[in-house]
Amino acid sequence: MTDDLDGLTRRTFVQGALATGVLSGLLPLTPAYARPLVGPTARVSSGAGSSVKMDLILRPERIEIAGDIGSVMTINGSVPGPLVELYEGHDAVLRVINHLPNDSSIHWHGLLLPFEMDGVPGVTFPGIPPGETFEARFPVVQSGTYWYHSHSGLQEQSGVYGPLVVHPRKPDPFAYDRDYIVMLSDWTFQDPHRVAARLKKRSDYYNYQKRTAIDFLKDVGSEGLSPTLSDRFAWGNMRMDPTDFADVTGIAYSYLMNGLHPEGNWTGLFKPGERIRLRFINGAAMSFFNVRIPDLPMTVVAADGQNIDPVEIDEFQIGVAETYDVIVEPRDRAYTLFAESMDRSGFARGTLAPAEGTQAAVPDLRERPLRTMVDMGMDMEKMDVGVMEMESGKGMSSHGPDGQGTGDHEMGGPEKGPGPIVARHGPDHHGPANTSVATVQRDRLGERGRGLAEVPHRVLVYADLRSPEPREIRPPAREMELHLTGNMERYMWSFDGKKFSEVKGPIEFSYGERLRLTMVNDTMMEHPIHLHGMWMELENGQGDRIPRKHTIAIKPAERVSVLIDADAPGRWAFHCHLLYHMDMGMFRVVRVS
Repeated sequence: MTDDLDGLTRRTFVQGALATGVLSGLLPLTPAYARPLVGPTARVSSGAGSSVKMDLILRPERIEIAGDIGSVMTINGSVPGPLVELYEGHDAVLRVINHLPNDSSIHWHGLLLPFEMDGVPGVTFPGIPPGETFEARFPVVQSGTYWYHSHSGLQEQSGVYGPLVVHPRKPDPFAYDRDYIVMLSDWTFQDPHRVAARLKKRSDYYNYQKRTAIDFLKDVGSEGLSPTLSDRFAWGNMRMDPTDFADVTGIAYSYLMNGLHPEGNWTGLFKPGERIRLRFINGAAMSFFNVRIPDLPMTVVAADGQNIDPVEIDEFQIGVAETYDVIVEPRDRAYTLFAESMDRSGFARGTLAPAEGTQAAVPDLRERPLRTMVDMGMDMEKMDVGVMEMESGKGMSSHGPDGQGTGDHEMGGPEKGPGPIVARHGPDHHGPANTSVATVQRDRLGERGRGLAEVPHRVLVYADLRSPEPREIRPPAREMELHLTGNMERYMWSFDGKKFSEVKGPIEFSYGERLRLTMVNDTMMEHPIHLHGMWMELENGQGDRIPRKHTIAIKPAERVSVLIDADAPGRWAFHCHLLYHMDMGMFRVVRVS
C-alpha cells in the first residue's frame, strides 16, 4: 500500500500549498450550483416550464480535486457535472458529446423514458464512440430529484456523473424558500481498474478497521471469555469479517459534497426564517452515507424523486444511487451537513450558513459498527429470546402511531433483537459465484441501517415511507424470486449464483402484467438494487399508500418484495448499484415484451 500512503502525503502537501497560495491559480472545477459561498446562484432555479436543449461534453482533464491534482473525466469542465433541469410535461433534448478516448454513455437515473434513450451500452444502444454525439430526446413525464451518470466501464468513478432535477407541472405539496443540491460521492486518485484488480485478488484489501487484540481484550472484559471466543470462532469458521462494511474505504477514498472534500467546505447561504429544501443525492460508486445536521431536524418530503408523507427525523442512511429531499428551518447560526461513511472511515461535510465565513463544529467520527450473526442469515432463536414473539408481527416504523419519533429501534439492533423471520431455508444457490445462503430471511424494512441502532435520535427507515395519495393496488398475476449472491474470497457478485456473463438470456416480463418480485440477500453486505425504466413499489406495510422507488438498499439476510407494472416495452438494466459489484457480474437484463 506504499502508493496509497505516498498519495496521502502528497495530498497533505497540496492542501498546504493551496492554503499558502502556492497553487492559488489552480482552482477546483466545480459546477456553478456547487461553488461555495455564492448565495442565490447556488440554488436550483424555479423558472417557468419549457422544453430544454442542453449539451453535455465529456472530456479528460487534470484538475484540482479533493485537495490534490487528479486525472478526471469531466462533464462541461466540472466534477460533478452541471445541474440538468427539466420540466414535467415538456420535452428534453440532451446531447452527449464524447471527447474521451473510449466509448462512453449517460444514463438518466430514475427517469421514465423510451428504452432507446436510457443510455446503457449493449442493452439499449451501442454506446458513444470517441468524437461522436448521442442525442437523447424524450418527453418528461415525472418530477423530482434524480441524477445522471456514465454506464460505461468504471467511468462513473472517474467523474462522469451529475444531478438532475425535474420541476413539477403543479406545485409540490410543501413550501420552501431556497433550494439546494447536496450531491455526495467518493473519489479515488487510484485508477478504478487497479482498484477492481486489487479487490479481485484480495477482497479486504482496503479494510484497515479489522478487529485487533485490543478489541478482543475489551470484549472479554464486557462479554466474558467464553462468549468472546465463541464469537471469534464462529466468524473464523465462516471465513468472514464482522468489520466488512465497505469494499473500498477511506484509505483510498476522499468523500465529496458537491465535488468538494471536507476542507473545501461546500457552503449554502440562507436568510434566517427561510425554509430550505436540500436535495440529497448519493452519486458515490461504492459508499453508503449516514447523514445528519446536528441540532437541526430534517423533514423528509421525497424519496427517489417521489413525494412522500412528511417524516421528521434527525438522521438517515442513504444507499448508493438513492435520493432524499428534506426541508430544514435553520435559525440565525451555521450548521454542519455531515455525511459519515457507513464504515466510519471518513466523511463528507458542508455548511448551511447565514453569512459567508461562518461555520459550525464538525462532529467526530463515531465508532465503527460490526456485523452480527443476523447479517449472516443465522437462526438466532437459540441465542435471542423474543424472536419467536416477533415472528407473527410485521415490523413497526421508528415512529409512533401519532407520527412522532419514538427514538427506539422497533425492529432491529442489539436493543430489540432482529426483525421478524419471514422465511427459512430458501433456494440453494451455492456455487462458484455464491458461498452462502441466508438460512433465515427477515423483514428488515423497519430496521435502522447498521451503526444507527443505538443512536438516541430519530432515524428514517423504509417502513416510514408512505405515498401522499392512495394508489390502485392490483394484485400481481405472477411472482418471481431472485437471490443476491456473492463470493467474497474471489470477489464475484451475481444473481441466483450466476454472473451476468454466465446467464443465457434476459429476465422476461410480459408487457402490461403486474408482478411481485421478491429479492433475498444471501450476502453479508447491503446492495442497492436499481431497476431501469419502471418503478418498484415497495411492500412496506403501507397498504394503498405504497411508496415507489427506483433503487432499494437491501440489508444482509433480508427478504424484500416489490410490485412492478411492466408498462415499459424494451430492454432494461437491472443491477446492484455498487459499481464494482455490477462490474463483477451483479447485473441482469429485463426484457418487457
